[in-house]
Amino acid sequence: MKAEAPRCIALAGPTASGKTAAALAIAARWPVEIVSVDSALVYRGMDIGTAKPHAAELAAVPHHLIDIRDPAQAYSAADFVRDATRLVGEIAARGRTALLVGGTLLYFKTLLTGLDDLPAADPAVRERLEARARAEGWPALHAELQRIDPPTAARLFPNDAQRIQRALEVFAVSGKPLSSFHSGREHDPHSPLREDHLLSLEPRDRAWLHARIAERFDAMLAAGLLSEVRTLRARGDLHAELPSMRCVGYRQAWATLDAHPSPDAAALAELRDRGVFATRQLAKRQLTWLRSLPARRVVAADAPDALEQVMAVVAAWLGRPA
Repeated sequence: MKAEAPRCIALAGPTASGKTAAALAIAARWPVEIVSVDSALVYRGMDIGTAKPHAAELAAVPHHLIDIRDPAQAYSAADFVRDATRLVGEIAARGRTALLVGGTLLYFKTLLTGLDDLPAADPAVRERLEARARAEGWPALHAELQRIDPPTAARLFPNDAQRIQRALEVFAVSGKPLSSFHSGREHDPHSPLREDHLLSLEPRDRAWLHARIAERFDAMLAAGLLSEVRTLRARGDLHAELPSMRCVGYRQAWATLDAHPSPDAAALAELRDRGVFATRQLAKRQLTWLRSLPARRVVAADAPDALEQVMAVVAAWLGRPA
């Protein structure tokens, strides 16, 4: 008997690995709707530095979870799981398949394993932590986290402000380390996504990915990333510690404008180097997360026939001709 096609499939990978092009190719061939799995694309007014799909791409196929938050607002993994689960059901009811696409691996991991019963956010605690970070720096708070929650600290970089803050907040509110809340489940049976329906674009040659990252960051600068950040700063209600402004590219551009309101060539070159380095570090973290999902299907992003391989895998999952 023919297996029933899944209600959703997923396409993940590090930044600049070709996910958007592959997703659009899938959508051009089969009846899918794209659900973004990206913690930066949720924000309105942040288009250049997030490599947001262009208007023509957004019009070509239904997209979801893009431009759903103001940059002053937060959007959590729990928000994503609730939204994505609802959308998978709604898309299936329309006779289509949800294609989850993105590089925020925490969102994928949480969707697969389910939500832990974590303490709610505490604005007062967060403000105290942000004040300390401004005075001491996030590496100092990371060192504190290492003392109270070594497992969580081990998977975070010393400047991963958002996650360091959340881990210290959980400890301050509950008296227990964040790692103690993790269920340890490999997969939530109620998840709309099966781990073996997650396809991952991962390069064999890291230099290939690094070259694409540099090319893309250069394109963002040429397209007006600094002007976009100036517009966001001019609102007056945003600051560098917001999750939106901590996104790679925006964080570096914000810091550059703090130090150089009218940056010269040297300041722009420094911004470029820092932005490329931060994006490479992000890609490294994304690949580490992906390797923790052993059931994923891997396609070499730098293979000459990568797109053909992707299409063949998706055709098999959907039970449709390639």
